Amino acid sequence: MAEVIYLLNKDTLIVKPPKKSPLVYRMIVLAFSMFCGLYVCSICLKQISRHAKPNLLNIQITEEPCELHCVKQSDKPSIHYPKPKTFSRAECADNPVRYFVIISTQRSGSGWFETLLNSHANVSSNGEIFSVMDRRKNASSILQTLDKVYNLDWFSSASKNECSAAVGFKWMLNQGVMDHHIEIVQYFTRRHVSVIFLFRRNLLRRMVSMLANSYDRYAKLLNGTHKSHVHSPQEAVILSGYKPMINSSSLINDFKEMERTVSEVLTYYNTTRHIVLYYEDLMKNWTKLKEVQEFLNLPTMDLRSRQIKIHSGPLSDHIKNWDDVLKTLNGTSYERFIHTDY
Repeated sequence: MAEVIYLLNKDTLIVKPPKKSPLVYRMIVLAFSMFCGLYVCSICLKQISRHAKPNLLNIQITEEPCELHCVKQSDKPSIHYPKPKTFSRAECADNPVRYFVIISTQRSGSGWFETLLNSHANVSSNGEIFSVMDRRKNASSILQTLDKVYNLDWFSSASKNECSAAVGFKWMLNQGVMDHHIEIVQYFTRRHVSVIFLFRRNLLRRMVSMLANSYDRYAKLLNGTHKSHVHSPQEAVILSGYKPMINSSSLINDFKEMERTVSEVLTYYNTTRHIVLYYEDLMKNWTKLKEVQEFLNLPTMDLRSRQIKIHSGPLSDHIKNWDDVLKTLNGTSYERFIHTDY
């Protein structure tokens, strides 16, 4: 393109360069765009070829129970995911379950304590399952019964099987727990069963309760019906109306035998995970129930029972030969039983 020369006057001469064509700018933009496009395409092709290899990534999705991510590492041995044969746990299948047993003696508050535990929304304690002789005739029958209970295939009025967080039962010392302690301890250790020992410090009050309960089995003071536990003050008054006669001559030896039995069972089961409770402590200090729930790794709840204490008030109101008993215990280590309210 020719340059344009302007002559303004005789002294001034301006030379103006020629205008460039718009086609040049368009070609430059087009070339830049093609270059960028080719670069982006090459990057994409590399990514596609890399992910197209079939065996590079092997992703597997498996169904894992909550145990792997919902439970503390230290708690894992004591939790279980039972698969009952008699029903499906449905949406609760991944809910962990803990196993426990209440080992106690007759008339030590174990029935009352068990109703407290069963008032928890996620606890199933199934009563004295070994009160039936066939279930404890030998070690094998005991272990089979335990399997049924802890597999959630045991049904009772307390069962909350589908979504139970803790399942157990009540076991009296005279129901095989002492006779087969070696096999039972091995079972408890293998299956991580937590043991709750519940005893009564005041052995004299326990003896009064035992004798009165034994008498009512035959007398049936409540309208011809025997009741070991009551739910109204009126029923408690009727049952406490009977005053047993205590054999004062063998009383000291009886107490020693009771203490020996408790000491023996604690020795047998000292390797298990356990807690020792006393009825009197539970009655005086309700925070003990919080400790029990923490022991079972349960969410803490307000536990309630409808049972009413039968023998309230001073022991002199409940023993027929009170003077003989008083004379026997005065000056001994068991004199403390006379003055306690529980």
